[in-house]
Amino acid sequence: MIKPFHSRFLSPTKDLRRLSVMHAIHQAPESSQHAIARITHLSSSMVNNYIRQLKAEKLIYSSGATSRTQSYHLTPAGAGALRSSLLAYSAEIVQMYGAVKHEIASILESFYTEGVRTVVLFGAAETAEVVHAALKETDLVVIGVVDSDASKHHKPFNGLIIKPPEALTEMQPDAVVITSFAHQEEIHTYIEDVIGSDVNVKKLSDLSGIVEAPCVC
Repeated sequence: MIKPFHSRFLSPTKDLRRLSVMHAIHQAPESSQHAIARITHLSSSMVNNYIRQLKAEKLIYSSGATSRTQSYHLTPAGAGALRSSLLAYSAEIVQMYGAVKHEIASILESFYTEGVRTVVLFGAAETAEVVHAALKETDLVVIGVVDSDASKHHKPFNGLIIKPPEALTEMQPDAVVITSFAHQEEIHTYIEDVIGSDVNVKKLSDLSGIVEAPCVC
């Protein structure tokens, strides 16, 4: 489900909220306004305003005799509008992903000038996907990925097999890259406890060298 979210830099726009309402109607066409508000995390009054607009534009229609039984459905024109909005939304996300990946790659490349040649990723979540993709634009070589979550161990990750942190002693990378924005210092301490304090650890906070925001326009 596409949901508006609280963000410091990516505030929900009117278009995103409108898309969220239409997508909720598409996913659950028998939903009431209250249910749509719950699904989209929007206020009931805001959902009511968008529904009135969408009905006026003949993009949705309602069924049910009373407010308790009333539900909403996309018209053929509404289905087409939803597809167009989803494509535009996806294009913006892909463009932003590309810009972020490029900026991360430029910082990771600086590790190479420090003498780092091989790295192991610590953390196999969504952020690791971006970091791994960015590493492909550099001369660094990823030789492994580890995670402290035992449920992820022995599962595939972009051609690698996720291993427990203890495997770092066998891999002996030039550096360990913590691919997490949260608890970086705690993870750093944990890595030192596992393989010693002389390990070269790189954190995403090291990306603070970015001085200019990427253009996503």
